[in-house]
Amino acid sequence: MTLLSRIPAAINVAFTAPVNDRRDPQVWVIAITLGFLALVLQRLAIPSKTMFDEIHYLPAARRLIDLTRRLNPEHPLLAKEFLALSMRYVGDTPFGWRLPSALLGTIGLYAAMRAMWWASLSRSATVLFGLLLATNFIWFVLSRIAMLDMTMASMIALGFWQGTLAWRKGSRTHLVLCGVFLGLSLGAKWNGAPLLALPGLLFAWDRWWTLKGRRKAFLTARDVGPITGVSLLEAALWLGVVPLGVYFATFAPAFFYKVQPLTLDGLIHWQRYMLELQDSVKKPHLYMSRWWQWIINIRPIWFFYEKWDGAQRGVLMIGNPFTMLAGLPALLLCAWAGLRQGDRLRGGVVVLYFMALVFWAINGKPVQFYYHYALASVFLMAALALVLAGWWRHRLRWPAMLVVALSAGLFIGFYPILAAGALRAKDSYKDYTWVKSWR
Repeated sequence: MTLLSRIPAAINVAFTAPVNDRRDPQVWVIAITLGFLALVLQRLAIPSKTMFDEIHYLPAARRLIDLTRRLNPEHPLLAKEFLALSMRYVGDTPFGWRLPSALLGTIGLYAAMRAMWWASLSRSATVLFGLLLATNFIWFVLSRIAMLDMTMASMIALGFWQGTLAWRKGSRTHLVLCGVFLGLSLGAKWNGAPLLALPGLLFAWDRWWTLKGRRKAFLTARDVGPITGVSLLEAALWLGVVPLGVYFATFAPAFFYKVQPLTLDGLIHWQRYMLELQDSVKKPHLYMSRWWQWIINIRPIWFFYEKWDGAQRGVLMIGNPFTMLAGLPALLLCAWAGLRQGDRLRGGVVVLYFMALVFWAINGKPVQFYYHYALASVFLMAALALVLAGWWRHRLRWPAMLVVALSAGLFIGFYPILAAGALRAKDSYKDYTWVKSWR
């Protein structure tokens, strides 16, 4: 048997899950979550000055506190509302600015792991996914800056967790919560919009194939899966109408502005105005990039780099140099499993990655940045975890151990430049910018 002829068999083995892997890794999930939180909170208030897009969102949050007038109208309000609450009750300080992202990043990491568990019922996939996501750099850095993205990403993670629970347990309650969290994600930022329709489409797909000879009852049948007792029409309410309702509800504070308060008639107009503003930013930026550069991790962003708080410090928004690339062949393996074996989970992860990325490839927004890859990178880590877990369950464990060791080792090595640590010299960026385009 040639090496090439063994490849399909190896893939088949990798994606066969023995029953003995199906023990809920809740203790591991909690440990990873708490470890992540401890690292995120360390030096959270450093740098003590605004960095990158904090200069836009902090003034907007202050306007929400005093309800004077809208600022930064090109984005929805929810993430700025969280910022405003923290600044009011914790303090208008660097720690108060960044605490919402720190907490939501931690909650989102936990929710993402729970979503993986209920989707896969694989202990090894869940633990590996948590470790890879926690050390992929992107999730960590976005959890330490007062921007909108972690609110959006964490709400999607919560929505997917509740969605996987709904499918696994046949629960209407979890289906409703899925819709609520998806609406909240849209209320934070529009980046995840292409993913929001997928739970509803999956429900319709499952219902269609479950009915078989009774497809005339496609819209109204309630006695079959994926969730017995819930018709497709009802699912459309929870996964379509409810998210939109929750999204519009996040604009509530704007109705109380002292200047130009929002009205019901103006709510839809504001959406059009937001879209116009999104497309109006055309001035080139030093760190702007395109989707294909994100995939190969060649155009990061310096969120901060200067002498501040008594030392030279920097914050580099970049993906883990190893796992960002190692995840790409894992995506291909998952695509193979989805197409050739009908593996819904692996195929679904590929679809989610594609949908999170294609949004930026085709939307025409002139100025884009590497952090827009954040959602796609989550599914990239999921694909890598699923492939490694398949081998792990069949006692081929060295690839998973090697990947986790390299991912964690690079995270430790880059930690000073991810978390604004004190650097040795003004040109210390050279120690971390291995590629010219990283500078």
